[in-house]
Amino acid sequence: MHKRSILLLAIFLVAVTPLTYAGNGLAIDTSAVDTTAQKVGFLKRVTLSGVFQARYTLSLKSNIDVNGVHQTDEEKEVVRNSFSIKRARLQVKAQVSDRFTASCLVNFADFASDPKGKVLENAFISYRWNDAVNFTVGQFRPSFGLEDLYPVDIIQSMDFSNQYYAFGNNGWQSFQVGISMFGTFRKLTRWPIKYAINVVNGNNRNQISDDDNGKLASTRLEFGDMNRLSLGLNGGFGAVRRHGVYALGIDFSGVIPLAEKLDLQLQTEFKQGTDHRLFYSLADSLRQGPLSDYQMNGVYVLPNFRYKINYHKLTSIEMSMRYEYFNEDFRHTGNARRSYIPMISLAFLKDYGGRIQLGMQIDDYDRDIPGTKTHSSNLMIVQVQCRL
Repeated sequence: MHKRSILLLAIFLVAVTPLTYAGNGLAIDTSAVDTTAQKVGFLKRVTLSGVFQARYTLSLKSNIDVNGVHQTDEEKEVVRNSFSIKRARLQVKAQVSDRFTASCLVNFADFASDPKGKVLENAFISYRWNDAVNFTVGQFRPSFGLEDLYPVDIIQSMDFSNQYYAFGNNGWQSFQVGISMFGTFRKLTRWPIKYAINVVNGNNRNQISDDDNGKLASTRLEFGDMNRLSLGLNGGFGAVRRHGVYALGIDFSGVIPLAEKLDLQLQTEFKQGTDHRLFYSLADSLRQGPLSDYQMNGVYVLPNFRYKINYHKLTSIEMSMRYEYFNEDFRHTGNARRSYIPMISLAFLKDYGGRIQLGMQIDDYDRDIPGTKTHSSNLMIVQVQCRL
């Protein structure tokens, strides 16, 4: 009996021991296991990042408020200065495997106003096959110009251009829902070639579904390296409510060393396309011709002088001056807007980890419309930024 008990005990231990170690993840060859099933490894690859921007705005005209809106009521007090939170973004990025990445970006500053259609900015999954073939699906910023290639917190100005927001409102730029294929050829050469092919709903972010059966398809080709010298070509077409729309653009970016610690960073961009948002916002009786007659165009030039200091936490001093021309309806009477945005900034830490910006936003319209934001204005802005 004693020997029989020992034999049964030995068999039990042999059978149970591998199961015990398997439960602890110590005795399994993980090379044959799907990486998505390894919760411990997954959690180690989750990263958090974000940006916080607070600003003080002062209107230099007595009848223009801090939002650039002209006030017609002389008895009403015009709010000409205010502190505000421009952005409070938090991004969660998960490296699910060596090929899959999931990302989510929210902007809590959008809760200061009506959050409908706001707050959630990025929500996508990316799949990397190799340098030349990658895919992104979800809500993201399709590549259709220079300003889609980097976040707003590292631009050499106070904000994105007027054309960026206009083409974003028409579904070509900014946050859209769809799919993108992109990649790089000749990556290690002096003149690499980057491409992006996008297909999106075109009705902007945070929508339950598309509002028609049409889609917007666009592509971008970029030659060179924007940190040295690059040329970008953009083109797209699509359908909105069964009517054809288009957009095209060309951009140039370069960095010119002027001295050992002084660089000139230069960006310029031209775009033209159908302004279907303007067309469908008008009553039928106010429309002048078909949708194809409503076209917008614009161009901006942004030189930025960067002097590298690297004194304690201060890394550089920058001075820039953005000039922009934009017309939302140049084929009709239109109302061209010219913007001048001078800026000086102090950059701290690496990659604008900290930043103090002082700038002006000077808008000049061909025709001022009383009681609206379509009115010439002068705003002074002081902005403080921290990147996480």
